[in-house]
Amino acid sequence: MSELEMMLRGYGLTTAQIFYRMPDHPALLQSYVWQDYDLAPDFPEMNGFLKFWQEKLEGPIHSVRYVHRKLISASEWRQVKGEIILH
Repeated sequence: MSELEMMLRGYGLTTAQIFYRMPDHPALLQSYVWQDYDLAPDFPEMNGFLKFWQEKLEGPIHSVRYVHRKLISASEWRQVKGEIILH
């Protein structure tokens, strides 16, 4: 599906900054930026990626900050910000 088709179906661009603890140095936090088209407020794509991270990758997630932007009309955007704390 193209970006335009996704936007017409209600998707918006979601950018998440994921803070996680390094496996060898748990006192240190690293960050990873994830970006994809997703549906607010449930965020199935982002939640699927976070579930994949917890199941398959080392480094427990500390918190996630996200911004979701959705095109409302030709020149109007709606923006949602949030933070998920998992530690």
